[in-house]
Formats: sequence, C-alpha cells, structure tokens
Amino acid sequence: MTIVFVAIAVLGVQYLTTEVIGNDTVVGTSMNPTLAPDDKVIILRHKKITRNAIVVLDAPDEPGSYYIKRVVGLPGETVEVKDEKLYIDGKQVAQPYLNDAFMRQAVKAWQTTHDTVGQGVSFTDNFKLKEKVPAGHYFVLGDDRRVSHDSRDFGFVKKSAIRGVVALRYWPLNHMKFF
Repeated sequence: MTIVFVAIAVLGVQYLTTEVIGNDTVVGTSMNPTLAPDDKVIILRHKKITRNAIVVLDAPDEPGSYYIKRVVGLPGETVEVKDEKLYIDGKQVAQPYLNDAFMRQAVKAWQTTHDTVGQGVSFTDNFKLKEKVPAGHYFVLGDDRRVSHDSRDFGFVKKSAIRGVVALRYWPLNHMKFF
C-alpha cells in the first residue's frame, strides 16, 4: 500500500510541475526593477494572459532558452510608444510598473556606457508597429527598456511559446510578491 501511495504522490507532483505550475529563475536584467537576476518565480501554465502580465516564454531566437517579459500588446491591437508614453489602439495606457527614478538612472547609465552623455536618450525609444498584433500572438517588452531584448527585436510571440504567467516571486524571501 505504501508503494502505491508513493507512486501516486510522485506522479501527482510530476503532473503538477509539468502541466499546472512551473519554477523559473530570472536571468539577466531586462525586467529590472520588477524582477532581478536570480529571483525565483512560480508560473501558472494555464492562467489567462492579460495586459501587464509577466510571462515566461520560449526564446524565439535562442532555442532551449527562455525569456521573462511583460505583455504589452494583445491580439488585434496596435502598439506605439511616443515620448515615453504607451499607446494601444491610439489611446494612452498607464504603465504603473515603470519607476521614474529607475528610468532616470537607467538612461544615465546607458549614456555613460555608450558615450552619449548630454545627447537626447530616452528610456523607451519611440516606435509604432506597422501591423496589428496577430491573432494568437502577443507583443512583449522588458521593464528595463534600455537593455531589454524583446518584441521590438524578435517580433510577436505565439501563445504556444508562452510557458506560463508569473504568479509569485518567492526568492529572495524579503522580496516575496504575488503578481
């Protein structure tokens, strides 16, 4: 009887971790200051994907790797950034996850690193998509727009490439947060 119970428990845990939840570690700085390198997160594989959700996706340009990004554009929408403001279908949309102090610091660091101090550098360069986000796809950006490799570089992300929606940062413990 104990063997059957252990076998059922092992199969149950395996099912949960492959079909329901996932555990990932943040690599890179593209989601600063929201998520930092080595943060550990739990994702929900079947949670509805909404605007501003943080998702883990299979890297479209790096097989076997994954990225963590924020969903900005949903299927059927137009996306534009102009003068640091996000526009969806021509209407300004709030970006409450962006931090003004962090944005100023990131621009300053970028200017120093790239020898562009005193030149007009913005946190998010202006862009406008030439087409709507296709059905079954999403447009994603990192929170640190100066360093993020995201949909501006690799294009739209298929829904099937999204591994899950970040639900919880559990490490480090003193920064635990539900999303």
